[in-house]
Formats: sequence, structure tokens, C-alpha cells
Amino acid sequence: MTIDELIMKIEVEKKVAEQARDSAIAESQVILATASQEGRARVTEDEQARLAQLKETIKRKKEDIVGIDAKLQSARETAVEEQAVQELQEERHSTKVETRAYDKTARVGAEERTYHEGKDRKGSMFLRDVARQFLFRDMQAEQRLVRHMQEEQVERGQYLQRAAGDANTGAFTGLVVPQYLTDMYAPATANLRPFADVCNKHDLPASGMTVNISRITTGTSVALQTTELSAVSATSIDDTLLTENVQTYAGQQTLSRQALERGTGIEEIVMGDLFRRAATTLDSTLLNQATTGLAAVAQANTYTDASPTAAELYPKFAAAAAGVEAALLGFAVPSHAIMHSRRWYWLQSQVGPNWPFMQQPGLDTQAGAKNFNTAYAAGSRGLLPNGMQAIVDNNLTTNNGAGTNEDLIYVVPADECHLWEDPNAPVFIRAEQAAAANLGVLMVLYGYFAYSFRRYSNAMQSITGTGLVTPTF
Repeated sequence: MTIDELIMKIEVEKKVAEQARDSAIAESQVILATASQEGRARVTEDEQARLAQLKETIKRKKEDIVGIDAKLQSARETAVEEQAVQELQEERHSTKVETRAYDKTARVGAEERTYHEGKDRKGSMFLRDVARQFLFRDMQAEQRLVRHMQEEQVERGQYLQRAAGDANTGAFTGLVVPQYLTDMYAPATANLRPFADVCNKHDLPASGMTVNISRITTGTSVALQTTELSAVSATSIDDTLLTENVQTYAGQQTLSRQALERGTGIEEIVMGDLFRRAATTLDSTLLNQATTGLAAVAQANTYTDASPTAAELYPKFAAAAAGVEAALLGFAVPSHAIMHSRRWYWLQSQVGPNWPFMQQPGLDTQAGAKNFNTAYAAGSRGLLPNGMQAIVDNNLTTNNGAGTNEDLIYVVPADECHLWEDPNAPVFIRAEQAAAANLGVLMVLYGYFAYSFRRYSNAMQSITGTGLVTPTF
């Protein structure tokens, strides 16, 4: 490790310590502010215990930062000494030739990232370096990957410790894909994650395989006092712990050395497809997983009709919205209708007595709803007459009902559709010569997430029934 790399590593260490200190200070302030807002003269015993822990953390991190500063100062002094020695070794004597003023001007600029969109738009250089480092122990590729991981440590160090491991070793068991590549691949074709993108997003906790939520199942009570000095209403508040599992999506692909060495763009094609499958798997899980998925928890509103029309279907949207509001009573509002693309286009095909059911882009006509003409997986597709946004998602199943030909529509409050993911959506790959005997290289993509639609009973509603069989146009 060079002295510059050592300095960067110490600076990362200091930044992590500072973030831990600042986080503890912020949490302490929140606890005290909460007590003040609630008009309490003192904090609870649990809060006092937590404040003591945070105080100890702040003290320890401050001491760590002092030690890190001393170490950093020593490293920088060493770097200055090395620079001085290098300058002596490279000392040159003047030739008495006058230089231009331009050459005497010092300039300062920002150093660009090792892999960035301007230089490596499709990620070819990054993926090629991954393959060459493992296939040939290419030193230049390894140096670029080391520098990339150091850059990631500076920007997202607190999120990389679990997955990245020791990124400065030659093993590279967990490399972080440059963020701009995940942003580029996410909106590509496939079913992707239209519903997941409108969920209420949270940062996934840094550790643990469950997310625990306290649900108040017995509330307090208030009643009229029967007479003066008579006992007033009293009901003990109680809660139940709701536990949601942290889940892992993952995919792998073994590439031949021939494909990597002789092919063109193979890495981009493979990794791009893995990104798209990961997005699709996550979204499909939210919608269709047994017990906890949207299909399992939604309260059904049945629409039975041998000759369905949009005008006859529409009251079911209102019925589902009424069910959401009755369950939440102001904690959230029914905001989105999730449907399959075939149902969306069927709604567009419907007409009233004198005008289309849905207003079309650029046409100022009377209509019952509005089409935004948005591309798939690019946000809301339109607006229903009751103000709910329509989301088209082809991860919805179309084989429901007795005839296995019905699709479902979900009416949901987006604020109560909770999704936990790693901050900045880190996606990782792993390259190993697991199939060395067959001249193969293994690439793996994985990520963690958790979700919950179960904080309130009946907060999610669905529309089902024979009125949603395969549409005819």
C-alpha cells in the first residue's frame, strides 16, 4: 500500500467515526426533543438508558477521532518527506530558457472517478477489469478496482462493510457496482418494479434479518364522566410486535473464458439482464408472495359481470377506496390503483354515450379519466375519476379465479406500502473461478430488502371477480 492509499484509508476511518459520532448526537437530540414536545418534565427510564449509551458512544468516538487525527498527521508528514526525497531525486537545473507565463500558473481541479458515465457509459471498462483481474491477475485492472473501492468507501463507507468485506485485498469477494450503472440498468425492459417504485421507501437497517414494528392493538379510552368525582374511563394501551423478514434476491451466471476474452459486450449484456431480473423479482415478491404479499393481505371487493364495462367497474374503485379509508381514518389515503397493462388498455377502449371513458393526450374532450401517456415503469400512467393514480404493473398475475383467466386490481395507500432497501441501492457482484476446470467465470448479483403491508388490517383492498376476465377489444 502506498502512502497516498494509506492516507485515504485513514481519512475513510475518520469519516466513519465522525458519522457514528454525529448519528449518536442526532439521536440524543431527537429523544430530548420528543420529551419536550410531549410536555414531559423528564425522560423515561428506557430513554435515560439510551441517552447514557449514546453519551458513551459520543465520548468514545471523540477519543477515536483524536487518535485518528494524530495517525493522519503522521501519515501526511511522511508523505511530505517522501515527496521531498522524490523532488531531490528528480532535481533539474535551469537551462536559462524563459518559460511562458502559462507554464508558471498553478491549477487545481477535481480528480475524476475511476469509473464514471462520461468515460465508461455502459460499464464495459468496469466489468472488463473485474474479469481480467480474476482471469489474469492483471495489475492495472486490480489497481483501478482498488481505487474504485476506496472511492466508494469515502462516499458510502457505512453501507459497504457488510457486503464488501476487505476491498483492498486481492480477493475482491464483494465489489460494488458503480452507482451510475445501477441507475442506467434499472429502467430497462422487463416487468421491472412499477409498484415497488411508488412504495413508501425506508433505509434497510445495517444489520439483522428482521424488521420489527410495534402495532397498537388496544387503544386508550375516553368516555363521559357519569357524575362528578366518579371514576373516569381507563383502558390500558397495548401493542403487538409485527415482524417482517429481510429477504435476499440473487442471481448468477457462469461465463466462459472464450466469451470474456473473445466476445464483445458480453459482460454488459449479462449484468444488465441480471439487474432487470433483480428488479422484477423484488416487485413480484411484493405483489404475489404468500402470507405477506399484497395479494395475500388485500381485502377483496368482488365485481361479478358477464359483460363488464368501465362504467360498471368504476363503483368498485370507490368501494375499495372506502374500505381503505375506513381502515386508516386519516393515517393515509387511497392513492394508487395497481393494474395489469391489459386492464389499463381495456379501460382506454371503453366509451360512454358520446365520448371515450378516458381522456387521451392532446384531446380536450369530456371523459371520466385521464391518460398521461407515460411509458411502462416510468411512473403514474393516468388519473382515475376519483383522483387515484393508475400504476401499470405486469408482475400482476392473470390466472386468477375459477376460470384461471382473471387479473386483479389493487387500491392502496402508498404511504402504508412500506419497503426497506439498502441506501443508494447498492448492488454487488462477485467474480470467482468456481468453474476453472471448465474455463468458466462466475458472476453473482444480490441484494437485501424487507416490506410490510400489514400495519393496519384491511388497509389494502383488491377488486376481483368475473368482471376482470381476459378483456376483449
